[in-house]
Amino acid sequence: MKQILIDTIPFQINRQMIAESEKKNNGKVIVTGVLQRSGAKNQNGRIYPKEILMREANKYANEQIKERRALGELDHPESSVVNLANVSHNINKIWWDGNDLMGRVEILSTPSGNILKELLKNEIKLGISSRGMGSVDNEINEKTGEQTLIVQDDFELVCWDFVSNPSTHGAFMRPVKQAGMNESVMPKNIVDKYDKVNGIISDMLCELACKCSLPRKR
Repeated sequence: MKQILIDTIPFQINRQMIAESEKKNNGKVIVTGVLQRSGAKNQNGRIYPKEILMREANKYANEQIKERRALGELDHPESSVVNLANVSHNINKIWWDGNDLMGRVEILSTPSGNILKELLKNEIKLGISSRGMGSVDNEINEKTGEQTLIVQDDFELVCWDFVSNPSTHGAFMRPVKQAGMNESVMPKNIVDKYDKVNGIISDMLCELACKCSLPRKR
């Protein structure tokens, strides 16, 4: 049975990268980073087989990116459709680096894009989150009892969103891994601390979004 699949990894950007981008791109903020990782178990216990992710990435590049409609939103939407009122960025290029799917992302001058730009300028740690529709197969290791969810061939990629609250606790603390590296386990007190911070960021986004949507006084 198909369901919405959302998986998040950290997206590391600093002030210097943004300043350099604005200088080189006539004021536009264009950033690069890892969008998704194939063949490795993520924080949600899911594995995206590379052949499936490659198929969807090629389709995304030939349709959405080519036609300049590779749009994404700010924060976790509960839908398989991109809401244009909340669009914050457009992906204008993707490529592979080993098992990592890389992307070049242009931050748009929309209300949500301006919020995203200010968060990045202030070095707020955000995640990049894939959104898609598909089913998973539950595989259990007979020796360890460990459960792994394998994304199936019916997976369809929708977009990538920037999020303040990842779908898994502690995702912000994990560094962007090289292919094949194991994820580190963070102490619970550190995870709890970052969960509180991420909750505060979510509240700020909601408040800022409301202000941006209000008509300006003349």
